[in-house]
Amino acid sequence: MFPLYFIVIGVIVLVFLFIALINRYRRCPSDKILVIYGSKGTNKSAKCVHGGGAFVWPIIEDYAYLGLTPISIDANLTNALSRQNIRVDVPCRFTVGISTDPESMLAAAERLLGLTAQQIQELARDILFGQLRLVIATMSIEELNSDRDKFLEAISANVEVELKKIGLRLINVNVTDIKDESGYIEALGQEAAAKAINEAKVRVAEQEKVGEIGKAEAVRETRIRTAEANAEAVRGENEAKIAIANSEANRREKEAEAQRKATAAEKVAQAQALEEAYAAEQKAEEARANRERSTQTANVIVAQEIEKQRLVLAAEAEAEQKRVNAKGEADAIYAKMEAEAKGLYEMLAKQAAGYDKMIQAAGGDATKAYSLLLLEKLPELVKTQVEAIKGINIDKVTVWDNGGTADGKTNTANFLSGLMKSIPPLNDLFDQAGMSLPEYLAKKKEENASTETAEIEE
Repeated sequence: MFPLYFIVIGVIVLVFLFIALINRYRRCPSDKILVIYGSKGTNKSAKCVHGGGAFVWPIIEDYAYLGLTPISIDANLTNALSRQNIRVDVPCRFTVGISTDPESMLAAAERLLGLTAQQIQELARDILFGQLRLVIATMSIEELNSDRDKFLEAISANVEVELKKIGLRLINVNVTDIKDESGYIEALGQEAAAKAINEAKVRVAEQEKVGEIGKAEAVRETRIRTAEANAEAVRGENEAKIAIANSEANRREKEAEAQRKATAAEKVAQAQALEEAYAAEQKAEEARANRERSTQTANVIVAQEIEKQRLVLAAEAEAEQKRVNAKGEADAIYAKMEAEAKGLYEMLAKQAAGYDKMIQAAGGDATKAYSLLLLEKLPELVKTQVEAIKGINIDKVTVWDNGGTADGKTNTANFLSGLMKSIPPLNDLFDQAGMSLPEYLAKKKEENASTETAEIEE
């Protein structure tokens, strides 16, 4: 453990430090400005406090006071040149003081801290003299002498701006008697005095005239008032009589008017009652007409609308049915044609396959294959030839024969031969088809033909 005296010394040091710190807290009186300067940063050169207190750090900061006591400055300006180039003497007394505006306090701390009251007074006097000369140079003698309010306002406006730059503000300005070397202001005073005297004399004469006129007016007023009083008495009596008569007439008139109003009110009430009755009947008729119109509308128009919708729906249904039927017929025709096409295709395909096999059987020679096919149809062809003359009925043939011809044949033989030749021979049929009979058939045909001719000749 530390010795006891070390602890005591430490406590004493802390107490002294605390007291020293407390002593560095500075309170600012109400008639002063506390200016703390030292380490205040780069934006402000000092800290100004008015009405309160602040802590002043030891070593790095210090403080001072600026007094707010007003300063009275005599500014007896002489030989100032007015706007009319007339030199005047303007004795003035200004009262200035340090402003408590934050910006002005900082300016005062920068420019007035450390100066005595006399030095501040001299600095302010120089500013006041310059601004006072500037204001007088913009005004005439008449304005300086008569319009003091304008003069004081101009001084305040110019002086305030310049004093604020050093942290001061104008509290009061008092301008005493203004004088000039030429006597212009004195002449203006004499002129004003003479004018006032003359105006006073005029007012006195006016008052005397008013007195005489008032006296005569009083006599006249007395006589008039007396006559008026007498006339007023007579007039009062007459007016009383007239008032009585008027009152009686008014009474009768009001009674008649009341009777007329009562009768008119009764007639009006009756007319209003009839009008309201007629209006009610009219509304009832209009309501009935509207009801009838609505009924007719519901009975006719609604029915027609329903019929119209029914016809539209029926037409749409019929059109849809026709479209369905047409589509069904088209589908059926398409299916039928497709089936026929498929059947024809199958038949042709089978025939083509058969012809192909037939050509293969004929050794690849199409002509022989066609010949074989025609031989297959030969019985049908012969049958057709036979059928061509089978139905001919020859009951009687008359032939006028003269006995013979150049070739030794009779006419009868020629007739029969021509008859047989009218039947198309097989050879011609084959020739028309672009083919020829087999050789053995052709020979057989010639032999048969010769035999038949011989038989016919016989």
